[in-house]
Amino acid sequence: MDDLFGNNPVDPNNKEFTFKAIKAEQPVGDVFLASIPHNVITKIAYFDVRRVIQADRDVERYLGIQRPLELNRVKKLEEYVNFFDASFPTAIIIAIDDQYGAFDEETGIITLRNYRIGENRPSIAISNIARVIDGQHRIAGLFKFRGEKFDIPVSIFIGADVADQAHIFSTVNLEQTKVHKNLVYDLYSLAKSRSPQKTCHNVAVALDKDESCALHGRIKRLGGASIDGRFEPISQATFVESLMRYITADAKIDRDILLRGKPLQKLIKDQDIYRMPFRNLFIEGKDVKIAEEIYKLFNAVKDRWPDAWSDRRREGLMLNRTNGFRAVMRLYGFLFRQNGIPGTALPQGFIEQYLAKLPLKDTDFTVENFVPGSGGEGKLYRVLSGEENV
Repeated sequence: MDDLFGNNPVDPNNKEFTFKAIKAEQPVGDVFLASIPHNVITKIAYFDVRRVIQADRDVERYLGIQRPLELNRVKKLEEYVNFFDASFPTAIIIAIDDQYGAFDEETGIITLRNYRIGENRPSIAISNIARVIDGQHRIAGLFKFRGEKFDIPVSIFIGADVADQAHIFSTVNLEQTKVHKNLVYDLYSLAKSRSPQKTCHNVAVALDKDESCALHGRIKRLGGASIDGRFEPISQATFVESLMRYITADAKIDRDILLRGKPLQKLIKDQDIYRMPFRNLFIEGKDVKIAEEIYKLFNAVKDRWPDAWSDRRREGLMLNRTNGFRAVMRLYGFLFRQNGIPGTALPQGFIEQYLAKLPLKDTDFTVENFVPGSGGEGKLYRVLSGEENV
């Protein structure tokens, strides 16, 4: 792999790449739109991360138009590029010095090279000609692509100075609106193939719509503030992620396997089934049974503590809020380990019998007893599972 930070020696021979491109005239200057194969963009691109040691601090700070690579993000992209439906639909943005790039108006061909016009020998490494303005993590991920073809849309600026490049970078990265997690999960409903994400989304929608369910009208679907004063204390993302842990150890990999038309392997060992009690139900397509178990769980909670579950005061009880929901979802795993039937469900009436024995009262579910944040969730789970008293 070439040095991604532009520290490569000059090539011994002349090299060049040509691509068809479309010129777009914009206020900042011309931008050229091209499709570049993955094994070429990884050859020509480098990341300009400039480091400055400030005199008044003993740490290094990164400055310049690029952020340092986040290795965890790169690792995820290395995995993602090999998924069946991997896609980078938005353009990577690169800048080329006008000594090493040119566009032919007549042919519509852009040429990128490691030598200057009129010179017969290289003056730069081909891997140093394209400074990445946006898309460094995607390019780093592409080094581990194992397939045959992955063309990348690329926007190319030729001759833009560093100030313009920095402006373009800040505009691209600061003006974007991040997609809300709730919307991401909601979009899985449009997928044709099965996936853990789609199943968990469908269960959330079904229970939210079921008027007989304790979760009816409680799940916020698309993020943002609830409209019309609705009481929607549980986000769809919270619901999906809490349920998904009982179905899969890696939802992305499972989805990729299913997209390729291959079967998922059912769990055989009881200890694995107790860890993911809904996995075999999901593999068998018994999504309704999964929904029935969650329905049964929260209706039992509502019946056991009706006042706490119905409390809607702004500074009220926390059982029906995010921390309460997460703790109850964790409780299902505990109960299944206690008395679950591998591959099916909890015996009828077991949840009600268990909850009836707990000494908790409706008035105990205060934020003083169970503070906001993961600490309160953890404590409530321990109380519900009998590990701790209020």
